[in-house]
Parts: sequence; structure tokens; C-alpha cells
Amino acid sequence: MLSFFRKKTSDDLTVSSSNGNANAKVGTGVVSNGPSLQELGYRNSNDLRETIYDFLRTIRDPEKPNTLEDLGVVYEEGIFVKEPTAGNVNVVRVEFNPTVPHCSLATLIGLCIRIKIERNINHSLKLDIYIKKGAHSTEDEINKQINDKERIAAAMENPNLRQLVENCIKEED
Repeated sequence: MLSFFRKKTSDDLTVSSSNGNANAKVGTGVVSNGPSLQELGYRNSNDLRETIYDFLRTIRDPEKPNTLEDLGVVYEEGIFVKEPTAGNVNVVRVEFNPTVPHCSLATLIGLCIRIKIERNINHSLKLDIYIKKGAHSTEDEINKQINDKERIAAAMENPNLRQLVENCIKEED
């Protein structure tokens, strides 16, 4: 499940109504804020971070018989839970570190990270995935690709690329 957000329009602006409800939408009634972390079953933001890491640590490297955790590509300190959006959508930034500065599969690894999280976290989440600063020769270009919803959708429509992703993210018995 891909989760992307649209830009706010004038209909999304909130105003205080005469009854004191500061969450009333202009012309559409009441805005329902998303659930808190506790309502989603997490103790706190660190619990969400650990849950995400548990999913990422099992992703297999596309070239090697190791997991991304084994290779040091993903690490718990590289997952940041930020302040929720105005609609109480949790914001998570995942940083990963390719094994070499010219890794040709860094984009595929980023795609695997995104798909694994989106399939396993069953609530709204704003997800930003980035290569660790200075860890790749074309990090800006790759960061743009793995955070672009059209490119992600197109990549997952490609049967060969989809199979590569599926092989990397499948759970081992």
C-alpha cells in the first residue's frame, strides 16, 4: 500500500467556530485527526522506531546472501520518528548506508525499504527515505528517485524489478 499526501487546499484550512471547535473545516464539518501512537498500539515513538527496524533488518541484499542489517546498510540509529503532521500522521525518516560509495543498487535498496515498511505498517505514515549524507556519489539523485511517488509506482509495475523487490523483502522461514 503506497501512502502519499496531497497539498493543502483552502478547504483544508481550519477555523474556530462559534461553539469553540478549533478543528472545524471551512464548509465541510469537523476534521478528524489521526490516532496517536498510543492509540495505534505503540508505547512511544521509540517503540515505532524499533518496530520499523525489526521489519528492515530482514531485507536481503540484492547481490549478497546477507541481510541489510548484517552489512550495516540499515541500523536502528538511522530511523527517526519526527513530530506528527497537523493531521496527526506520523513522520518517519529512514537513513541507510550503502556498502560502497558507487553502489549501483542503492536505488533498489531504497525501494525495498519503502515497500517493506508500507506493506507492514498498517496506518498512515509519511515516509522519507534517504542515503546517509556523504555515503554515495549520487545520493541527491537517488534520494529524489526513492521519494517520488510516480517513480515508485512505475518501478513496481515493472515485473522484473517487482520480482527483485519481492525476493529481497520476503520473510525467510
